Amino acid sequence: MTDVAVEVLLPKIGLTMQEGTIDAWLVPTGAAVAEGDALLRLATDKVDVDVEAEAGGRLHPVVPAGTTLPAGALIGWLLAEGEQPPDPTGTPMPAGSGSTATAPTAALDAAAAGSALGDTPAARTPGGRLLASPNARRVASGAGVDLTAVRGTGPGGRIVSEDVEEFLTEAASAPAPASAPVLPVSPLVRRLAKERGIDLAEVTGTGPGGRIRRSDLDPVTPAPTPAPTPAPAPVSVRRNTAAPRPGDVLPLTGMRGTIARRMHASLQEMAQLTHGYEVRMDAVVTLRDRLKEEWADGDLPVPSLNDFLLKAAALALREHPLLNATVREDGVHLLDGIHLGFAVAVPGGLLVPVIEDAAALPLPEIARRSKELALAARDGRISPDRLEGATFTVTSLGGYGVDFFTPVINPGNVAILGVGALRDGVEWRDDRPLRTRVLTLSLTFDHRAVDGAPAAEYLRTVGELLRKPLRLLV
Repeated sequence: MTDVAVEVLLPKIGLTMQEGTIDAWLVPTGAAVAEGDALLRLATDKVDVDVEAEAGGRLHPVVPAGTTLPAGALIGWLLAEGEQPPDPTGTPMPAGSGSTATAPTAALDAAAAGSALGDTPAARTPGGRLLASPNARRVASGAGVDLTAVRGTGPGGRIVSEDVEEFLTEAASAPAPASAPVLPVSPLVRRLAKERGIDLAEVTGTGPGGRIRRSDLDPVTPAPTPAPTPAPAPVSVRRNTAAPRPGDVLPLTGMRGTIARRMHASLQEMAQLTHGYEVRMDAVVTLRDRLKEEWADGDLPVPSLNDFLLKAAALALREHPLLNATVREDGVHLLDGIHLGFAVAVPGGLLVPVIEDAAALPLPEIARRSKELALAARDGRISPDRLEGATFTVTSLGGYGVDFFTPVINPGNVAILGVGALRDGVEWRDDRPLRTRVLTLSLTFDHRAVDGAPAAEYLRTVGELLRKPLRLLV
């Protein structure tokens, strides 16, 4: 059991999640659980996930299964042995108390008074147990922070994740011993490094000021074993296995509801325009056929035609940064990293996995990542953090025989590139028709940020890269 009274909060899965539904509590009320045990099944707009216990204790839910709540809402408590369930205000009561005691109220009042004086101690129960949110515990654990050293600024002096982040910021600004330098790294990266057994002192950061990014951990990640490594929390794509029939009503909930809201908002909030552009693929087809022969017995994955397009799209963004941007209230922000999202169709909708720093990756690595991410998305085991952070998106309907379409921009981006089907074309040379291999690119862009001519120049750059695809291999 833990000596910290732990709130069970509805977790935020990914940056875009606003609310979630408790599909089921996986352990009965009052049951003892250990840290890491699955507590509940959470349904979000993108994925279903088993939420694990942040600490040991006896579970006391405060909302029933089937309840939909915003991210961060209190849904239960993990209580110490013999501790009574919370009173209606949510304050844990000490063992042996039969009604709402004045001591907890006094303790919270004292904490509030301390906050008014500018020196807020972390809130504790009358038994001396520390009050901290699960997310604060997660961030502190990943960063190696002792929560007793952190000031609480949450309700009644409770420690929240922002308090831990502030503690880390203050620690990073303080002089550190030469033997233990403070690494410029986020708590998320620190946690991932701990999970993968990576010593951050041996990692070179590629971010601003030498900051270590999540992608910097990939080269030193241990080689994958034949069996996939289980994620910290099993994730599955929400699936509707029943085929729709005439007369059915398909509710706009879950993934379908999220797609509906985001796409409608995208068209309402942006000035979207689409260019169509035909590109020659003869050289790409020839090079890919050659690679299939040369790499047949090797360890390098053979890139698909879409992998060539992903690499070309990413490289072209280096020359045309206006397309790798986001529009905010104060203006158009050109983004540092080129993080390429690519659409993957799944039952009930689509997901957009993200390849980070795609322009800096060789083509075989893009092929490996796109294959792994697409397979994980279709199998329903993709991690939610792999669906966040795209700065530009590529979507293809070529496999369905579609030549040209008007893709809708992913909110937060200013452009999306659609890829049509590979087909035969004709080039006239000395009055003789020659067969060519072509496809049509459909670039939708936000006219608030990008004009027609720069968008056309981007497409021309992509086409030039595909005409000489050897440059895409590195």
